[in-house]
Amino acid sequence: MYPRLIRPILFLLPPERIHRIVAAILPALFSIPWMGWLFRKYFLVSDPSLEREVFGIRFPNPVGIAAGFDKEAGLYNSLANFGFGHVEIGTVTPAGQKGNPRPRLFRLPEDGALVNRMGFNNHGVEAFVKRIRKNQPGVIIGGNIGKNTQTPNEKAVDDYCYAFDQLHELVNYFVVNVSCPNIKGLNKLQDKGELLRILHAIQEINQRKASSKPVLLKIAPDLNKIQLDEVIEIVREARLDGIVATNTSTGRENLKTKPEKIEAIGQGGLSGRPIRNKSTQTIRYLHEQSGGSIPIIGVGGIFNAEDALEKLEAGATLVQVYTGFIYTGPSIAKKINRAILQ
Repeated sequence: MYPRLIRPILFLLPPERIHRIVAAILPALFSIPWMGWLFRKYFLVSDPSLEREVFGIRFPNPVGIAAGFDKEAGLYNSLANFGFGHVEIGTVTPAGQKGNPRPRLFRLPEDGALVNRMGFNNHGVEAFVKRIRKNQPGVIIGGNIGKNTQTPNEKAVDDYCYAFDQLHELVNYFVVNVSCPNIKGLNKLQDKGELLRILHAIQEINQRKASSKPVLLKIAPDLNKIQLDEVIEIVREARLDGIVATNTSTGRENLKTKPEKIEAIGQGGLSGRPIRNKSTQTIRYLHEQSGGSIPIIGVGGIFNAEDALEKLEAGATLVQVYTGFIYTGPSIAKKINRAILQ
């Protein structure tokens, strides 16, 4: 019903506008007594064999929502009613920021893809803290942290550390995002020296806490094998708990959408079906080169159960969806979890 009836209606409106509408409707819907129970009754697949213990956290199932959907930490409990085992919030920065000028989110229906250049638009970490304290999580949440656009790279470590420190007691794990293509100069932080400076500083704070939290690194799908080998070295040297593979891509290869439309859209990160293979190849390489010693959250182009199983077979321990959730609808976690059980 969703692809044939609901999605065509939703796609009549610009993507960012419909996202704001959905973000307003979901919490209101689930404030109705019994509504959450009804949705979980239909969408949640509960079975002990779906549980995964990863970096010290017991996940009820391996399917989660990737960062970018719950940008403001207001939807995680609503999304849990669709059967997701975890939700990654953000990317959150120390101070609130508007992000890049609109329009900044574009659909490529022929390719089952999105292009976004949102630019870490969010209300800031203090707003996140207030919302999470007010709306206690009923699902595992990860905090995806970044730097403010106006913060120079030489001071980026301060931004990451501040966001990490503020959210530490409120989220279950952290993801350090230095691979988003929509923040000017952010990719320079992927340089090994700069990145290790940030990660070591975060880990110093982490170790001073009464209880440390898992820290993961989110990487781009456009890295070559030499760069991926370096990622493994960084993970080990900084004693990280895992990798999120992958973020959106700057590539535009093999798209069905007309070139003039792609050119008119301009810059931004590509997500969805076109990056599925890139993401899977990245996961497989990291898994093989690390001897399976590094937990990997697989993200990129998951539209159905087969896509998710492909990621898991390549070496991912958990998977996340975003674009596939938008294109295929709220049953995606249910379908993936049933396929895993089979």
